[in-house]
Order: sequence, then structure tokens, then C-alpha cells
Amino acid sequence: MKWLTGSIILITALLFAASADFFLGRYVHGKKMRPCSYPVRNGRIQLITSGPELFSNYFDDLYKAETSIHVLFYIVKNDRFGKLFFEILIDQARKGIKVRLLLDWFGSRTVSKSLLKKARSAGVEVVFCHRPRFPFAFFSLQQRNHRKVTIIDGKIGYVGGFNVGKEYIDLDPVLSPWRDYHLRIEGEGIADLQTEFLLDWERAAGTSHLKDSSLYPHLEKGPMPYRFFPTQGVDAEEEILQLIDQAEENIFVGTPYFVPPEKLIYGLVQAIQRGVAVTVLVPDKSDHPIVKEASLHYLRKILAAGGDVYQYEAGFFHAKVILIDGTFCDIGTANFDCRSFRLNYEINCFIYDQKFIDETERIVQEDISRSSRLSPEDLADPPLSVRSKEWTGMLFKYFL
Repeated sequence: MKWLTGSIILITALLFAASADFFLGRYVHGKKMRPCSYPVRNGRIQLITSGPELFSNYFDDLYKAETSIHVLFYIVKNDRFGKLFFEILIDQARKGIKVRLLLDWFGSRTVSKSLLKKARSAGVEVVFCHRPRFPFAFFSLQQRNHRKVTIIDGKIGYVGGFNVGKEYIDLDPVLSPWRDYHLRIEGEGIADLQTEFLLDWERAAGTSHLKDSSLYPHLEKGPMPYRFFPTQGVDAEEEILQLIDQAEENIFVGTPYFVPPEKLIYGLVQAIQRGVAVTVLVPDKSDHPIVKEASLHYLRKILAAGGDVYQYEAGFFHAKVILIDGTFCDIGTANFDCRSFRLNYEINCFIYDQKFIDETERIVQEDISRSSRLSPEDLADPPLSVRSKEWTGMLFKYFL
């Protein structure tokens, strides 16, 4: 009996210590971070929704690089496709191009040591970011650099939802085809994307290249207005809530993980109550345990208020997109969940170009046509096995 009492005391103490570490760490992090918002720029933006098409364009741009390649990914898998990606960077580094690769410590933990050694020997600078660190080890373990960013020659930028692995090019037998939204961008705003990468690099590597003028070539303006919105787990929630509160006609949210902070659910419900049409698109399939079940609580609230919920059925939907009133589009790396809003480093692109928004709305309608519409009855009385996962997911919503 003593061992049981001792075990309970130990578990309780560990849970208390982890909770204190997490919430105090998040508080200190929030005090240190300052909101960052870049001004509206003008450039050219291409939306790509297919992995094979994206990486065909992406690898072509990498091969055409002349001076520098800066890459940040949350996940690079240790599979054949991940190795192909590394080989391209290695080839370019051997040609004398400056190649810097920044990887999230947790997301890219499977990359083999031999591959890293080969890349570094060829001249690729590889650094892992967001390693656990004291004094808030548990909090820092939960933080991720979820950004997927590439800057080529300081002129071409990529940002969006795709990582590097076989599933992203439709080679996963369960999740394929993979549906995602990724941007290829040219124009003056690439300097902002470059700055954000270099800030991440400085935090991880301890070296600064922000004053290297060769990384900031002259950039022409383009016809499409947009701005980058980087976040570090402290300022995204208020920005998105303000956009929701300003909506007058319609809001569309597309996300693979719909587990938002209560403040945002309340904002969406209020929008519905004042006559705004709110539509949420989530995947039918799930690539993470419990996340789908955790979303049920929040989807019920949308349905109960009179909003529309769709489940994408033509593969796995991984896009992160918000459309408001036909005048605003948000595409980037942030999911509509607590982790992206309150923990992760993310970067999104706010786009104000009417033609781009119209095209994105057309693509969204295609995705909705491949989806099933849910009714309140569909989610009303799940079996105990699903309900238990839902409760567990809500309890651990920060960590999903």
C-alpha cells in the first residue's frame, strides 16, 4: 500500500512541476516577445495545392540558385524524398552557393546523422532549432518552429503548409492525396521573409547575418498587395480575433486541426449570431491521434450556432487558410489550434489582391465539393470510445 501512496505522490509532484514549468515558461516567453508586423508589400504570388507540382517548381528554383539558399522546415523525413532534398542542397553547396538549412529539433528528429554529416562536409550549414532548454525544459520541449520557409537568392520565397517527406508528394498509402496550400512569392516582401529567417537563424545558431547586404538585393514591386505576419505563440490570437470581429458577410476557415482557444470559438459564434456566414473545413482522415476527436467539441459549437462544417474526403486536407468577406485571404503555416496560436513559431501571409482572393475562393469551393457536410446530429452522440478521446484531447489541447 505504501508503494501505491508513494507512486501517487510522485505522479502528483511531477504533474505539478510540469504544469508550473509550462505556464511559468509561457508567461516569461510572452513577456520577452514583442509583436512583429511587417508593412504591406507588393509582389507576385502563386498558390500551389499539389505536392508534386510544388516540389517540381521548388526543386527547379533551388537548382537555378546563384548566390544563396535559406531553408527552414518543421519536418524533413528520413525517407527517399527527404534524402533527395538533401542531395539537391549538397549539390548546390558544392557549386559555391551559400546554403543554410534550419530544422526544428523535434519535427526533423529522424534525419540520419550520416546524412547531416555528408551535408555539412559539402558546405551546407545545418542547424537545429527549438531544442529543450532550462530553466523551463517542459515548456521549451513543447515549443516548435512550425514555419516552412525558403528564400532563394533573396528574390524568391516559399511559405505554406508542405513539409518534406513522401506523404507530401502523395506516396503515403493512407493519407494520399495530400491537399495543402503553399505560396511561391516574388517581389519586395521577400526582404521581410529573409529577415524573419535570419532572426530564427540567429536564435538557433548564435550568428547574425542581418547586416549582410548581399542577402538583400534590390527587389521590384509587383501588382499584388500582401504582408507577412510572423508569430511566436503570443500575438496571433488577438490579430485573428480582430479580423473575425470585423467580418460582415462571410468567414471561411480551412485547417487540419480545429482545436482553437475559446476566445476564437466565441468570436466565430458571435459572428454567426450577427448574421455572418461561417464555414469550417476539416479533414475526414487524421494524421495524429486524438486531434480529430478533440475538434468535435468545437465543431458542435459552430453547428449549434448555425455555421457550416465540412469534412474533406478526397485525401488528407492539411491547408491553413482563412477567407473573410471576399477581401482578405490568410495562407501560411499556422493551424487553427491552441498549439499554433499559443506555442509555435509560425508565419502567415495576409493577401489583399482581389484576383488572388477570387482564385483562392474558387479552389476552396472545389475542396468543399469533395467534402461531406456535417449536421448537428452527426456529432450529437458519439460512442464512449470517441467521447473519451474527445475529453482527453480537450484536456491536453495545448500539446496536440
